[in-house]
Amino acid sequence: MVGENSLDTPGKTFFLNIRFVLIVTVFVGNAIEPLIGSMSSLHSLYMWIFSFHMPLFVLVTGYFANKHLTGTQGRRLIMQIGLQYIIFQSLYSVLDATIYQVQGIHHSFFAPYLLLWFLASHAFWRILMIGMRKWAPATQFIFAVAAGVSVGYLQLDGVWFSISRTFVYLPFFVLGYHFSFQSFSRFFQKWIKITAAAVSILLFLLFASWGSELPIGWLYGSMTYMQLGLQEWYAGIYRLGIYGLQITAALAFMGWIPYSLSRLTDWGSRTLYVFLLHGFIVRFAAVSGLYSYINHSIGAMLLVLSAILLTILLAQPSVKRLMHPIIEPPIGWMITLQRVALRRSL
Repeated sequence: MVGENSLDTPGKTFFLNIRFVLIVTVFVGNAIEPLIGSMSSLHSLYMWIFSFHMPLFVLVTGYFANKHLTGTQGRRLIMQIGLQYIIFQSLYSVLDATIYQVQGIHHSFFAPYLLLWFLASHAFWRILMIGMRKWAPATQFIFAVAAGVSVGYLQLDGVWFSISRTFVYLPFFVLGYHFSFQSFSRFFQKWIKITAAAVSILLFLLFASWGSELPIGWLYGSMTYMQLGLQEWYAGIYRLGIYGLQITAALAFMGWIPYSLSRLTDWGSRTLYVFLLHGFIVRFAAVSGLYSYINHSIGAMLLVLSAILLTILLAQPSVKRLMHPIIEPPIGWMITLQRVALRRSL
C-alpha cells in the first residue's frame, strides 16, 4: 500500500465514503460517552468505535494530505488549520466558562479542547511529514512507530500541545500518506471485504465479552504510560500491541465501506463541518440533563439514531453555506501580513 502519489478518482471516492462513515462513529461515540459507565451495551459499542475510528481517520487525513503537503497550498492549509483551532478553541472555552460553567477543563491554547486535539495534531503531522519527506517510506514508518512508543515514557500530561496523540497516531498518518488505493482495491475485493466485515463484527463481540479488561485510556492515545498506571520499562510493548489491534480493527472496518459513488461520497466532502459543530450539540445535551432520562435500551437506540441523523444534517450543503466563514475562514489577510513581514525583514 505504498508508493501512490496521486489521488485517483476511485480512491478519492472510497476515502470520502470512509470519511463520512467515520464521522458518524465520532458523533455516536461522543454522544454515548456519558452513558458507558452505566450501560454495558454502549460501553461495548464505545470500545469498538475507539478501536478503529481515530487511527482510520488519521490514515484518511494522511491520504488526502499527499496532494497538498508542501508549496503554496500546503502553507495555506496549515494557516487555515491554525485559524480554525484559534476560533473553536475560543468558542468552546468561552461557552464552557460562561453558559455551561463546566469545571475541570484546561482553558489554554496550549491544551487543545476535547476534539480540537485533531486540528493541533493535523498541523504537526504535516510539519513532521515535511521534515521526513526525503526519507524512504519504510524509514518514515519505523521512526513514527518508535516515536509513538517513546512518547508514552514522557513524564508529563499528554494533552499539552496534543503531544501524545500527535506521535501516537503519526504511524497512521504516514501509512495514509503512502497508501496506494490501486494495490489495496485489487486485493480488497468481494470475499476479502466480507471476511473483513465479519472480523469487525467479531471484534465487537470480543469487546462485549472482555472489553472491560482493556483500560479505555490505551485507545484514546492521549495518556502517557505513567497516567495509565504503568511504570515498568517494557510499557511500550503494550503500545505495540494496541497498534496491532488498531490496524486490525481499521482494516476490518474498511470491509463495510463501498467503493462506488453515492450520497456518502457527497456527505463525506463536508465532514469538517460535522466535526467542528457536533461538539456544541453533545456539550449542550450533557449540560441540559438529557442523559438523566436515558436509562434503558430504547433510549440508547434513540440516542444513537439521533446522532446518525444529526451527522447527516450537519453534512448538508446548506450548513456549509451558512457556516463557511467560521469553519473555513479566509486566510488572505494572513498571507498579506506574512508578505509584509518578510519584506520588512529583508
